[in-house]
Amino acid sequence: MTDSVSTSAVRLLGTPADELRIAAVGTSEVVRVAQGPSAPGAQGAAGAVHSKIDMHHHFCAPQWRDWAAHHGLINPERLPPWSRLDTAAAIRFMDGAGITTAVLKPMLPARYRSSAQLREAVNITLQSMIEVAQSHPGRFSYYVPLFLDDAEASSWAVRRGLGQLGAVGVNVTANYGGVYLGDPAYDRLFHELNEYAAVVDTHPHNLPDGPPGGPGAVGGPGASTVPGIPNFMCDFLLDTTRAAVNMISRRTLDRFPDLSIVLPHAGGFLPYIATRLEALGRFCEPSVEPAAVRDHLSRFYYDTAGPMAPAATLLEHVPADHILFGTDWPAAPADTVMDLALPALEADPAFTPEQLQGIYHGNAMRLIPQLATA
Repeated sequence: MTDSVSTSAVRLLGTPADELRIAAVGTSEVVRVAQGPSAPGAQGAAGAVHSKIDMHHHFCAPQWRDWAAHHGLINPERLPPWSRLDTAAAIRFMDGAGITTAVLKPMLPARYRSSAQLREAVNITLQSMIEVAQSHPGRFSYYVPLFLDDAEASSWAVRRGLGQLGAVGVNVTANYGGVYLGDPAYDRLFHELNEYAAVVDTHPHNLPDGPPGGPGAVGGPGASTVPGIPNFMCDFLLDTTRAAVNMISRRTLDRFPDLSIVLPHAGGFLPYIATRLEALGRFCEPSVEPAAVRDHLSRFYYDTAGPMAPAATLLEHVPADHILFGTDWPAAPADTVMDLALPALEADPAFTPEQLQGIYHGNAMRLIPQLATA
């Protein structure tokens, strides 16, 4: 995004509502609309070159936000501004990026006081996502959120979301309280998910023992592990990498072979350390065999949200048909997606046109056939 575009946007827009609009569609699109259809660049670069399925699309249900605020679980003013973006903003962004369908990753950042309260939060969020999907046929599907610290509530959510309400997978954090995915503490949950042959979408969070607080927390403000460096810059990638290595060490995909596990942000640092893990995995506990590294890397799925790491590094270890398109919107502003991530992915010489078609659409359809009838 050039300085001239930024200056134009500031000139044209200035209210808090305008800031949300910029986050929704990007300053380039705002300026184009304000200047009229004859403005240069009126044709969006993302356009309709490919129809895309967005496998990394954040969602904060307004009904949940009001409910959580009413019960004193969050301070709405401390939620990130993008959490207030509505479905209309999502549709505008999707149309501009050539996205036909988005799979919603629900955001419920609060400390719940009881398992019953947690279930109520999940129910409210599920109902909100169902309403969004029904109001816009074919445009949205959704994951059901699980909470690693509450096995009973998570088991209920699996049955409720996957068994009854049409969720296309589940969403879990990479760790809870320093206990990472792959740990035997989660075997009961993974066994149940395996019976559903579930898609398990993972997402990083703050590293264990980091500064307290976080989005929407009622207490003191959240802080970065390293002052001045947002946790999403480095810590999130390490969180995903730790979870992946722990699942490899614990042979998660061997023990639960019907699961499909999605690692965000191109697997964090995992593609970069794959060879290191093969060479030094014997120092892990349990020990990691080189063959297990190669096997698990080829069986995980990876989304492109981020923007992703250089594709050539990923493709050294991962089949292209296990790479899924994801934007990280609206946590990633539309300008980041439209002006940086999409053009970089489109022009990446590591991918053939056929592989890009799969990344944008075909791989997700094979992974989640229900998307064809969303």
